[in-house]
Amino acid sequence: MLKTTIIGASGYTGAELAVMVEKHPHLTLSGLYVSANSVDAGKNIAQLHGKLAGVIDMPVQPLVDVQKAASECDVVFLATAHEVSHDLAPVFLENNCQVFDLSGAFRVKGEGFYQEFYGFEHQHAGWLDNAAYGLAEWNEEAIKEAKLVAVAGCYPTASQLAIKPLVEAGLLDLNQWPVINATSGVTGAGRKSTMVNSFCEVSLQPYGVFAHRHQPEIASHLGCDVIFTPHLGNFKRGILATTTMKLASGVTLEQVNQAFASAYEGKPAVRLLDDQMPRIQNVEFTPFCDLGWKVQGQHIIVVSAIDNLLKGASSQAMQCLNIHYGYKQLTALL
Repeated sequence: MLKTTIIGASGYTGAELAVMVEKHPHLTLSGLYVSANSVDAGKNIAQLHGKLAGVIDMPVQPLVDVQKAASECDVVFLATAHEVSHDLAPVFLENNCQVFDLSGAFRVKGEGFYQEFYGFEHQHAGWLDNAAYGLAEWNEEAIKEAKLVAVAGCYPTASQLAIKPLVEAGLLDLNQWPVINATSGVTGAGRKSTMVNSFCEVSLQPYGVFAHRHQPEIASHLGCDVIFTPHLGNFKRGILATTTMKLASGVTLEQVNQAFASAYEGKPAVRLLDDQMPRIQNVEFTPFCDLGWKVQGQHIIVVSAIDNLLKGASSQAMQCLNIHYGYKQLTALL
């Protein structure tokens, strides 16, 4: 059994991970941690997340001694802020832990990227260079080998799973950038209360227009520019992304269908819909990404739907763990 620790266990993704670790036949939950000054430190995780009552009986400890925590586990999930993961990951790696980081701290290798989009200078270029990007369906070999897996972001997961088959098959006219309009549930903003995610204030609205940090993440891993506009939806969880693209001259619907079928054959977390469009309610509380598309002339619209807390975060992290250790990909996820 692999001793598994979760840092950031008080948040939504941390709680989802705790459930998965508890269900996993090859993992044992060895520690739940929050920051040393967190108001949640010392509370039982079931106090913070009522759905865990009778499932997990374990206190959420303050992370005071990182070295000690690192010495007591084989695997760590970092469900922490970007700059926190940036500082913690090397400590666990130096203690020979397998690290799955759900933050953006090790996802993009572009020079100056972190200062521009995350507000800090990256100090661990070696680990950044060697991190595997945790888009599970597209990076299996790298995930199998890497000590550090940077789990793909929620919007980048929904977007890339919709676009990448067409890019890789050379079916797009990339002189016209793919246009992604994606809407996320309020849980994407985290568990802490703010005016923006207050019940009475939530409204369907765009944000981060031409400035969201997920745009360069998507573009860098696709290998092409995109226009990405995220929206905050007035619902709890899920992402629906609608992407409009121009096909290369002469591309047929049959070629498009084949590109998706080939890309996701044997990929159990992606479901291709026949003559349907995805709905968030069909992927809520599941590890799946549903994909549907429609072609008209030289244009294609692809719609993807995921649960932002699961396929967009925790279940994808666990899927990466399963790939890394050679377990079935959906172990502990259904």
